[in-house]
Amino acid sequence: MKRVGKGNPFDAMGHEVAPRTKHLMTDGPYRLSRNPMLSGTYLYYIGVVVACWSWWALLVFAAVAGLMMLQVRSEEKRLEADFGEDYLEYKKRTGRFITFHAAR
Repeated sequence: MKRVGKGNPFDAMGHEVAPRTKHLMTDGPYRLSRNPMLSGTYLYYIGVVVACWSWWALLVFAAVAGLMMLQVRSEEKRLEADFGEDYLEYKKRTGRFITFHAAR
């Protein structure tokens, strides 16, 4: 993100915590997922739930997933404001976590 995007879409409670992304990233892993790092994090937590096989692990996963979704929605608003139609087109062709159609 730092090399290609020249910034980060992350905001904390509406406050910029890193330089704003200057270039929309749509190549590499971002071709298949708008949030490839978060997709990996979800996969990790699902593995923890399966390994622990407990309600507590499931509750922690649900809480973490809920918080991360709030962050994703915040980032999407920022990216839409910064990149407009380019980001909307990217959203249409790329899944939030996984793209189920062939990459174009």
